[in-house]
Amino acid sequence: MRIPISTKLITVTILILVAATGTITWISSDYFEKKASEQVDIANLESAAAKAKEVENIVSSLVDKTRVTASLLMKDTSDQTAASDDFDFNFTKDKNFVSLEILRLDGTSVHTVARKVKEDVLRPYNLASNYIINVRSWQKFPIRNVAQGNIELKNASYPKAPALITIGIPLVRDAQGKITHVALADVTLAPLEKPFTDPSERTQYLVDRYGELLAHKDEQKAMARLNVSKNPFVKKALTQKSPQYQTKFVDPDFDKNYFGASVKTSFGATVISQTSEETILEVSREVRRRAIFVAGSAISMAIFFIFLFSMTLTSPIEKLADMINLVSRGNFDVKARAQVKSHDEVGDLAEAFDHMTEGLKERDKVKSLFSKFHGSSVAEDLIGKDIGVGGQSKDVVVFFSDIRGFTAFSEKRSPEEVVEMLNEYFGVMVKIINSHGGVVDKFIGDAIMAVWGAPKTTDRDAHNAVRACLEMRRALETLNETRVARGQPPINIGMGLHAGLAISGTIGSDERMEYTVIGNTVNTASRIEASTKAFGADLLISDTVIEKIGEDFKTELAGAAEVKGRSEALKMFKVRGYRAEDGSMVEVKTPYSDYEAEAADKVKVKAA
Repeated sequence: MRIPISTKLITVTILILVAATGTITWISSDYFEKKASEQVDIANLESAAAKAKEVENIVSSLVDKTRVTASLLMKDTSDQTAASDDFDFNFTKDKNFVSLEILRLDGTSVHTVARKVKEDVLRPYNLASNYIINVRSWQKFPIRNVAQGNIELKNASYPKAPALITIGIPLVRDAQGKITHVALADVTLAPLEKPFTDPSERTQYLVDRYGELLAHKDEQKAMARLNVSKNPFVKKALTQKSPQYQTKFVDPDFDKNYFGASVKTSFGATVISQTSEETILEVSREVRRRAIFVAGSAISMAIFFIFLFSMTLTSPIEKLADMINLVSRGNFDVKARAQVKSHDEVGDLAEAFDHMTEGLKERDKVKSLFSKFHGSSVAEDLIGKDIGVGGQSKDVVVFFSDIRGFTAFSEKRSPEEVVEMLNEYFGVMVKIINSHGGVVDKFIGDAIMAVWGAPKTTDRDAHNAVRACLEMRRALETLNETRVARGQPPINIGMGLHAGLAISGTIGSDERMEYTVIGNTVNTASRIEASTKAFGADLLISDTVIEKIGEDFKTELAGAAEVKGRSEALKMFKVRGYRAEDGSMVEVKTPYSDYEAEAADKVKVKAA
């Protein structure tokens, strides 16, 4: 009995209902999360604003005290006893003051007019009053900003010393309104730390204009003068023109989402308040978990029965998917209809699948056989288009190689020995050609003709061809070691490379075709290979190849020779090595790369 797939799809609607139930649950809980986030954002900003207001009041009080006390200190320098008594009362009795310094601005120079330090505060740390001088040098206080009328705060806490904050204020102006004196007061960190010690789920701290901590919920961080300007939220908050800023961000130190709010004070310091999304949204997520649990419990039985129905549809489809993976890996012997028993459209699909694999099996067999004769790239090129006689001009690099003394060798050996030697030799060399992007065009007795640039051209064809020749030089040495170990004579070869235009394509007739490259470039490459005997080298390349490879190989001029088919003498070069990735030259030399020069047919060496 054939069951239509449309009948099975009815069960999918049940899944849609399940999805709808889950979606409603998710949307409602997500809405709750958003509302909770909005409330957190508002509360975060309000808390930061409250802290900023509290900091404003504390700093304003310290600034006022600093201004009054500094004025008294200036009068004290004039030996006014009353002023001295008032100064002592304001400075000594105030537990927040540790030191007070008045600086006079004279053009680009800054001079200390007066300095008072509470040595009893520094004594427990084994510090003298000159410690404050060192603090000025270390903290690089922005005095020029104060000279422009700004009030500046700078952390002055250092290891094994009291926790301090330096407050810089304009003190005296001349008749033209220019600031001539500024006051720097070092006060204890405690007053600024107090607003940030409240127990809360929020992390709140105070930073100066440059992102350095002035106060923090964790006092040790403030005392360490941590710079948090690289924190993405702090960096953004410091560059905002608006005094208030809030956003959601990812803290790189904890890799967690945070709600952040910042409020700038009139003194340049900024209050940062951040709350972990994980902490705030825990309640809403618990609501979501409970809602999902209830919805899941209600529909679990429905899903079970729907699953039983869906198996009749999904199981054969999954089997087909597995078989498609097998086919994609080259296994064409799968039989889909034998495994898929469905009497519906899926069953029809399995039958069509079997017909397809039969066709793919035949195509792969043809391609595999074709590749063995012409190479995989040629086979793919021909299979990918209509086959017919014709060709096109391409810029190629043509390779010829030949075994020295092969005729004499074959006359003294049985045909089986000759074929065995050639197959072993060709197996090594062809593998290297293929691995470097070349295509073996044909075997001519013991000779190999290969080409780079056909059917596919790249800008590295010449480089790949020369590297392949150097690899063949090395491989020949290894092959000869094996042959000598077996008591067989070593092999010497000659290789020639030439670059130029050639006709690439299929030649012949509609009954018999051959894919090859033809032209003067091919003939010249053959003459170059023949010239290796005359120059006593296993590899010669033409000047056209030299132009393409540049300085990536170590070459030397072998000489020039008149070859058949060319009116002008042809310059030929020996290749000694290649340039490694680190820029050094790697020489490739074997006992078989150079030998005694001898006369060669079709080649006439031109005198230097």
